[in-house]
Amino acid sequence: MNAANAPAVDTHCPYCALQCGMGLRPVERGSGAPDGPGVTVVERTAFPVNRGALCGKGRTAAELLVSGARLTSPLVRDPATGELAPATWDEALDRVADGLRRAGAEHGRDAVGVFGGGGLTNEKAYALGKFARVVLGTSQIDYNGRFCMSSAAAAHARAFGLDRGLPFPLADVARTGCVILVGSNLAETMPPALRYLTELRENGGRLIVVDPRRTRTAEQADLHLAPRPGTDLALALGLLHLVVAEGRTDEEFIAARTDGWDEARAAAMAHWPEMVERITGIPVPDLRAAVRMFCDAESSMVLTARGPEQQAKGTDTVGAWINLCLATGRAGRELSGYGCLTGQGNGQGGREHGQKADQLPGYRKLDDPAARRHVAQVWDVDPDALPGPGRSAYELLDALGGEIRALLLMGSNPVVSAPRAAHVEERIRSLDFLAVADVVLSETAALADVVLPVAQWAEETGTTTNLEGRVLLRRRALDPPPGVRTDLEVLGALAARLGREKGFPADPEEVFDELRRASAGGPADYSGITYRRIAAEDGVFWPCPELPEEAGAHPGTPRLFLERFATPDGRARFVPVVHRPAAEEPDEAYPVLLTTGRVLAQYQSGAQTRRVAELNAAAPGPFVELHPHLAERLGIADGELVAVESRRGRAAAPARVTAAIRPDTVFMPFHWPGPGRANTLTNPALDPTSRMPEFKVCAVRLERAQQVERA
Repeated sequence: MNAANAPAVDTHCPYCALQCGMGLRPVERGSGAPDGPGVTVVERTAFPVNRGALCGKGRTAAELLVSGARLTSPLVRDPATGELAPATWDEALDRVADGLRRAGAEHGRDAVGVFGGGGLTNEKAYALGKFARVVLGTSQIDYNGRFCMSSAAAAHARAFGLDRGLPFPLADVARTGCVILVGSNLAETMPPALRYLTELRENGGRLIVVDPRRTRTAEQADLHLAPRPGTDLALALGLLHLVVAEGRTDEEFIAARTDGWDEARAAAMAHWPEMVERITGIPVPDLRAAVRMFCDAESSMVLTARGPEQQAKGTDTVGAWINLCLATGRAGRELSGYGCLTGQGNGQGGREHGQKADQLPGYRKLDDPAARRHVAQVWDVDPDALPGPGRSAYELLDALGGEIRALLLMGSNPVVSAPRAAHVEERIRSLDFLAVADVVLSETAALADVVLPVAQWAEETGTTTNLEGRVLLRRRALDPPPGVRTDLEVLGALAARLGREKGFPADPEEVFDELRRASAGGPADYSGITYRRIAAEDGVFWPCPELPEEAGAHPGTPRLFLERFATPDGRARFVPVVHRPAAEEPDEAYPVLLTTGRVLAQYQSGAQTRRVAELNAAAPGPFVELHPHLAERLGIADGELVAVESRRGRAAAPARVTAAIRPDTVFMPFHWPGPGRANTLTNPALDPTSRMPEFKVCAVRLERAQQVERA
């Protein structure tokens, strides 16, 4: 059989949390490009989430499998020259083990940190959390998923007793009557998911988009609400005020299935429409129209993303939107509810199984004695030997070079992606020792003492959990290049060098089987899920406990909360919240608001997409989006280099003048390093509950770059 007729290997895209189904088919060698990736991406129309559709990132995902685009040899920093140079695996692993061991011996176990990524498979996330706590004995582990949906996770758990991004399949979105989409630009961040909003409207449903920019997604809406950045909480409270004032609450649902309504109602009633208009800039008639669309429909949903969540009050903001759903009976029912659109490929599973500072596998709490006993038994360790909760992601990065002296980093690029990025870069540079395992030489990897080249999505098997809570199987389609190892092989080799010969297998299915046991009985119970089931069923929704043999297989749980919420008494909790300003409001020195986000052709820190020619040609660099009124006032022309300065630093990029943004706000995408690094500017002020930084709003000032250069 030639390559053209060979069957495609069913797998999933390596990028966002849709985890779109795709196939990888071998490419005929010889006559074509001999240095190509060896596989080509083909449609997988039977997979229900994307039904064959792929965005440009997914369609070009195989381009990065080419050896010339990625690392194929370990690199070790030469103490004489200060340069990274190729090394053997034994030399590199010995250096990593020695660096981690020495920091722990000299400064204590918590002087060693571990930082993971939301793109790691469930198996790798699980193994990394186990490695940190069992091998290193450190509490200092977190991951970049903390920057993704931690505020929504905290609000979900507080109100419903359980956090799963979407408590229903994505297909339900097209069948509901009204969707309020808050702070999400699906047309650019998850293009295949936009079809569900299109189908919603084709089915007679209504779409309300909340975004300070008139994005491609907002252009599809029946109603676009453009609030001042940082005021989403006031907006949600204002809508709930109107729901109460107009008699649109579902008193039967509130009485039967919730607690805490009196306090939440009183808090909302302090946010009358005219006050909310002053805070948000949204006219009262538009507020009333939104309530009418949402409540007149037989079923409705609120979907949030990073806009309202990446704020220092993100948990309360999401909580206010949940309160709106509960008060109107739009939760725990078919085709209604609140959901969060997870961003990173395995942002959901990455925190469920041990990368997060306060959690053990199965979404168990690290400070829960019963949870510690269960997981310790699976790991064959003393429960008292497990460290307690550690620092959250930004706090961990801020402690580098101080209390944390050595860091093992897998699958993240905080030099570009972290808030107050110049400060984070300085802290990384101050470490005694840094080891990075990555596919490419990212901006963070370039600072490491040792860089370990690891396999990519198509070169290893493993599971991910998409935004619906659907556990999926990525299958190995080709071998990694010579000189490249998997993350599981890396962790096993390091564990052996640090005194743990057993417990860290390289076989992902063996790791998953242990994960199943560790998660059994926990909130995120995977114990009834197997590789074979996933392959046969296009994924399995958790929770899916293992049942006694005579009971058969648990079907999985596509829809949560239909009969009861996951609280001890089965009732959802209203949480009273009130509006408060952003951590940093504009003033005379910094009079403009900055918000950040993504563009269609790039992904996260851009470490991978910036190496794909087609994507880089479509979005070659950063820009500053500003309204014509603001541009005229500052004398800035379209395409002119403009400097944006906050209290944390300065970035510069070409101006993009457009009426699609509020006059008091500028927007920058965050995919690039260097002078245009948007996260140089962003504010690391943390949400008190979720520890989410306030990426989405800070105060800045703008100047023509020439004026800055002369200053």
